[in-house]
Amino acid sequence: MADSALSSEHIFGHVKDADYFHFPRAFPVGDDNGHLYLPQPLRLEEPIALVKIPGMEAVNNMVEPVDLKLTKFMVLEVAIAILAAVIFIRLAGKIANGGRPRGRWWNLLETFLLFIRNEVARPAIGHDADKFLPFLWTMFFFILGCNLMGMVPWLGAPSGSLAVTGVLALATFLTVIGAGMAKMGPIGFWIGQVPHMELPLALSILLKPMIFCIEIMGLLIKHFVLAVRLLANMFAGHIVLVVLIAFIGAVGGAVHQYYHPLFVGVSLASIFGATALSLLELFVAFLQAYIFTFLSALFIGMAVHPH
Repeated sequence: MADSALSSEHIFGHVKDADYFHFPRAFPVGDDNGHLYLPQPLRLEEPIALVKIPGMEAVNNMVEPVDLKLTKFMVLEVAIAILAAVIFIRLAGKIANGGRPRGRWWNLLETFLLFIRNEVARPAIGHDADKFLPFLWTMFFFILGCNLMGMVPWLGAPSGSLAVTGVLALATFLTVIGAGMAKMGPIGFWIGQVPHMELPLALSILLKPMIFCIEIMGLLIKHFVLAVRLLANMFAGHIVLVVLIAFIGAVGGAVHQYYHPLFVGVSLASIFGATALSLLELFVAFLQAYIFTFLSALFIGMAVHPH
């Protein structure tokens, strides 16, 4: 038990995506291991794609094969999307009636919305910012919901999966490209990636294609880092939480006495440390949603107002 509690398979199993929900054995849910498996009506026996990068086992463990299986993160994402839609459709209906904000929740939500509009979108994008507010608001609250799901025991944070953060970054990338092409035209946007320089013809022919390739690589890398930044912060925080709690099981399996001084001491220290770290994780959940939204707005602003 001591080895299994701190084994990489056990620790990563509580953080990564899976085709089941895990519950404590004290709850009469699922099988003997507390696994409540999801139905798999579309799962394929042979995956469509399997990503394996030589020498990068950590990345390979986080990337699931594409086999159309239903996972817990998918269920949580749908639940978050439905909850956000219900809340904000109702809020939009109240605002449309022209009434004053009433109640703590209404005022709290409007505070978030106005902060993103006035302190994130408009400074980063400029006079075109209001057109992108629905996208930025959606990204912020969806990511926040995914982050906060990780604070609920036995659920997990969908934003701790590379597939989720990768799709979010891809959505930002497509928005950036679309915004830039809509503002300057399909050809003008790509030509505008190379800054205007007064160069001799021979030097221009040599340098400008190189600069164009560098700019395109920079554009791709920025959005890749956008995905990895969110993934790393959420994944690492939950790994530390799992390790802290796993110390209790590891020591319990070693001493085999629940009233042993070592077990009691480690349990109290682990619970105190996990509680303190959970408060930090709560702050990080809001912070990372803000950073992702701010960087998305910044990239959009750079696309519609180049150089």
